[in-house]
Amino acid sequence: MTSLPAGRPAPAAAAAPLVARTVPLDPALAADLIAVLPSGTATAPCSWVRRGEGLVGWGRAASHVAHGADRFAELSAWWEGLVGPAVVRDEVDLPGTGPVAFGSVAYADGSPAGGTLVVPEVVVGRRGGRAWLTTISAGPSVAAVPGTVEVVAQPVPPRPVDVAFSDGALEPGAWERAVATAVERITAGELDKVVLARDLGVTAHDAIDVRWLLRRLAERYDTTWVFAVDGLVGATPELLVRREKGLVTSRVLAGTIRPTGDDAHDLALAASLARSSKDLEEHEYAVRSVADALAPHCSSMNVPEAPFVLHLSNVMHLATDVAGVLVDDTSSLRLAASLHPSAAVCGTPRLVADEVIAELEHMDRGRYAGPVGWIDADGDGEWGIALRCGAVDPQDPSRMRLFAGCGIVAGSVPADELAESAAKLVPMRDALTA
Repeated sequence: MTSLPAGRPAPAAAAAPLVARTVPLDPALAADLIAVLPSGTATAPCSWVRRGEGLVGWGRAASHVAHGADRFAELSAWWEGLVGPAVVRDEVDLPGTGPVAFGSVAYADGSPAGGTLVVPEVVVGRRGGRAWLTTISAGPSVAAVPGTVEVVAQPVPPRPVDVAFSDGALEPGAWERAVATAVERITAGELDKVVLARDLGVTAHDAIDVRWLLRRLAERYDTTWVFAVDGLVGATPELLVRREKGLVTSRVLAGTIRPTGDDAHDLALAASLARSSKDLEEHEYAVRSVADALAPHCSSMNVPEAPFVLHLSNVMHLATDVAGVLVDDTSSLRLAASLHPSAAVCGTPRLVADEVIAELEHMDRGRYAGPVGWIDADGDGEWGIALRCGAVDPQDPSRMRLFAGCGIVAGSVPADELAESAAKLVPMRDALTA
């Protein structure tokens, strides 16, 4: 177990033990998890849902924010200190029952966004035909009797009105020039790969209701993990790490092509993607970085020799599922820390790629491209990479920033990378304007 740096005390947990109660729930009531989220501020909803299964939560029983290079260790220590003495009554006993925290962590050590863990007051989960309800409290009050919490579908939230988009840190032409500079650095041998991101500004007439975005994303992108944590919302296709009962898995994506909508043509495009030396090279770097990071924690690992093509509604990716058997008690959050940042969002070599990112992107990624997901009291959980996402402005909830990034290697063409980034912005743009 990773410890905090010498001389730095672990953050204090709640003054009184956390109290959590989980009871079975009629699966019909949780048939649409996102629909049961009540109205609230942009930071209120928590979500981790894929194909109708997962977790949603609301309210705030406890939370913690950490900054700097030690943010993962500080968040982990806080969570472990919180759930260690917790009083838990769990009648379901599945990963994701009992006390649960949703989290998202900034990409860069120096980002003011830091990292956040949120423990909701109410969590509703659904998995494999079973559903449950958990209520959580911290302090002298006792967790509410779950039967007194009403779980019903809420009215459809209002759609954003008068949505407008604007260039972010770099306008498209300037971003293409940044890509060209990166290709020059790679060709010169300074590095093998770098991931460059760009952002878009969003304004709406009124506060943006995150629940609207979650519903639209879940409808159109049900093969992704639709997430929300503290105002960060999106639909990621990339599972950074899942820890469940001693098994560790990770889905690595790198290498992208945009489908046309013509089935025959798209089959040919998928075949060309699977043979593309540029995309295979990019993918190999990403897979290797994940396998190397997981290896110290696993007794055996399965790393397929060749990727498969993952078909999403707006893009196709080269994908590889890496699996291993855990040999220690490292939690899912600590595993996510060991994997971050992978070559899929940073590059190779990592330190050089990070320097190039800082020089060429001209923006703070915030929590974009950082881990996002959940953890339970046993340390099990799922953490994705915050992709295809946007962050609501905490000072003005009628504003957002959207993000997209592309892996740049020697064969990258700036105009093609710009088109790829535009495709990756489509899920959030469509959700805002549907």
